[in-house]
Amino acid sequence: MRIKLKNITFLAAACIAFVCALPAMAGVEPLSAIKVKVVTNDGSPAGFVTLQLKEKNRGGMTNEKGEYVFRKLNAGRYTVQVYLIGYNKVEQEVDLKDDEIQSISIQLEATHAELQEVVVNGERNKYKVDQVSGSLRLQTPILEVPQNIQVVSSTVLADQQVFDIVDGITRNVSGATRTGHWDNQYANIRMRGSKIPAFRNGMNIEQSWGPTAEDVSMIERIEFVKGPAGFMLAAGEPGGFYNVVTKKPTGQTRNAVNLSMGSFNTYRAAFDFDGKLSKDGKWLYRLNLAGQQKDFYTKYNYNKRVVVAPSVKYLLDEKTSFTLEYTYQASKYLGNGNYTFSKRKLLDEGIANDFFYQDPALEPSTLKDHSVYVYFDHEFSDKWKAHAQVAYFNFAMEGSSMWPSKIEENGNMFRYVSQGDEAGENRFGQFSLTGEEYTGAVRHRILAGVDMGVKKFWGDFRTLRNDVRLDSIAPIFNVYNPRYGIPVDSMPMLDRSRSVRQRAATSGYLFSTSYASVYIQDELGFFDNNLRLSLAGRFTQAMTTGRDKAADKVDKVFSPRVGLSYSIDKNTSVYALYDQSFVPLAGVDSSGNAFDPVKGNDIEFGVKRDWFKGRLSTSATVYQIKRVNNTTNTGLTDSRGQAVLIQLGETTTKGVEIDINGEITPGLNVTLNYALTDSKISRESPTITDEAKKTVGNITPNTAKHVTNAWVNYHMVKGPLKGFGVSGGFQWQAERAVGTNTRVSNIPNYFRVDGGLNYQSGKYTIGLLVNNLLDDRKLLTQATLPASVSGYYTYIVEARRNFRMTFGYRF
Repeated sequence: MRIKLKNITFLAAACIAFVCALPAMAGVEPLSAIKVKVVTNDGSPAGFVTLQLKEKNRGGMTNEKGEYVFRKLNAGRYTVQVYLIGYNKVEQEVDLKDDEIQSISIQLEATHAELQEVVVNGERNKYKVDQVSGSLRLQTPILEVPQNIQVVSSTVLADQQVFDIVDGITRNVSGATRTGHWDNQYANIRMRGSKIPAFRNGMNIEQSWGPTAEDVSMIERIEFVKGPAGFMLAAGEPGGFYNVVTKKPTGQTRNAVNLSMGSFNTYRAAFDFDGKLSKDGKWLYRLNLAGQQKDFYTKYNYNKRVVVAPSVKYLLDEKTSFTLEYTYQASKYLGNGNYTFSKRKLLDEGIANDFFYQDPALEPSTLKDHSVYVYFDHEFSDKWKAHAQVAYFNFAMEGSSMWPSKIEENGNMFRYVSQGDEAGENRFGQFSLTGEEYTGAVRHRILAGVDMGVKKFWGDFRTLRNDVRLDSIAPIFNVYNPRYGIPVDSMPMLDRSRSVRQRAATSGYLFSTSYASVYIQDELGFFDNNLRLSLAGRFTQAMTTGRDKAADKVDKVFSPRVGLSYSIDKNTSVYALYDQSFVPLAGVDSSGNAFDPVKGNDIEFGVKRDWFKGRLSTSATVYQIKRVNNTTNTGLTDSRGQAVLIQLGETTTKGVEIDINGEITPGLNVTLNYALTDSKISRESPTITDEAKKTVGNITPNTAKHVTNAWVNYHMVKGPLKGFGVSGGFQWQAERAVGTNTRVSNIPNYFRVDGGLNYQSGKYTIGLLVNNLLDDRKLLTQATLPASVSGYYTYIVEARRNFRMTFGYRF
């Protein structure tokens, strides 16, 4: 069965015809303009630098190439002003004639007084990011986008000594939380009442429990997009998504090495090489390497990781480039998770913080993840650009795990071994066209494109040797007095005589999703572009298949979007947004029926403002999202060992989000945020007919009503202690709920404090960070409550107090 693309083809042709016709529709010769190119004193492009046109009180910001255009100007004399912290203020006069486009180049020079400060603190003011990455396709600065978008920069990740995507990145974004599960492999991030999908370089790579948690060595930035945003990229959840942007060649020779060590036998090395392969500067490269050995706070559990991420860019000319990127992540680990099990209660005091419910005799698991990307970029003119990319993802896991079948009041746990093999394969193709035109006094920013992909998953999680219980070959395991050392020769044997793709047919974990979409957006600018109206639509045709024919389903959905943004002044904007989303779901429910797609409607209003000459940004948002067909785990398994999922009907999430990030004074960078999330089940699923099982009014599972985070980093920029710094922060979550059958908070609040010291001198850095300073051993990241009297509590606690130390050198 294949997707029929007649509608897609027609709409794509209509979009392209519309876009191509825009210049002709304008019918008006362009007025005068000033094209500005800003470079630093070494000739490198000065990206994201603030510009001001003195006579018109108009401002803007250069793109990543250091370019900006002041359009629709009358003849006359103008003064272009350029501001960048650590550099002299530059002014350049331009005499402009009628219907003239004049190009100027401005070179920045570091001030003598600030030069050493720039060297010591070269990454300062990187907590605030003004522009989204090219992978989001948007041409508008974040301040003017009618949507809440938060960006976590590589500088923030470095200051917090983050090692991977699982490692505390949610603290930097309002309302983002993480539900712990297989932390050795995957991230599970929630926002606005639902689990949000993972994107990488603009492609939705979410699949099963995956994707593989990205190592920080390959990450340039992480963009959290709140609410639906399918018009930009592949279909996304109503709550939003996070987009990992990988490191790519910059054309500047910048190399770095970081060596880390820490608690639980943690040792890590990461290398970043960035430069030119040819003297003419047409061939550029970037190579990121990382190796890590880390034990967990739980006994015997460990993780060994290797990352290799090379990329090459070829500049065909000034307007055309090709980029080839490859990423390889491999890890070897013992346990899939750091769970604790208790018959009695959550946070059972009788169970130690280092409790490990599996055994060293278990065969280690391995995970190998490959991804290849090819990007093509071309500028038709200073107004029109095209981008195309194709990508291939392949990951495979081989391993096993232990799980309890029964736990007694005295702590005796009866365990079984489960196979843990899976494989995934994703292919994507995307094409987008962006441009800007005028019809009279109205500016049009056009975004149009085609997005296609297929995602396949195979898994084998069968229980092994049901005829032999582990307690029959070793002493009964007790959670209060655990003893390890099952005879290796007695462990159940893993059967890999056939590939996991063959075995998946009998295990039930066999899914495929393919889709094709077209989208178009026009952002209309009125009143000298101070008022912006965004009109967008996306048509998607998707097909999901499974092991059984009952799982086959074809969906055709049109998703509209309307956004309005108004600039009160050059530093303040307000916005309103209505958006819809669509996400196809693979698999079947407990009755064998194919899942309906997740759909959502989002209405939100917000205000954004920059402070202190653009160094600090604040945003406040109120929203309501109605989401239908959310799936949740019942905690049960079917005859094939497959988890039984149900769809909840409709959930309604209302919330308030506040984000503050940037530089308050020289050397003082902050990230502060708060979110109120009120998410409840508002309509019953048609499959639930038993009154005793009604869920309307219950809290949406795995949500926290209140989430507050703070992170502060201060560096001395003058005096005898110049270069020394102190950093610290806290994470607080209150009124948390798990399961589908509660109307009140049912797990404890979460409060964690971290802090550290650091020093920077020229090319050298050293940082010490202590996590969980208060040594709280009851910090829950995940919990499930017993579904029946025969059940038990399952939960994950975070590590006790621990430290990390990193030495860095740039050359």
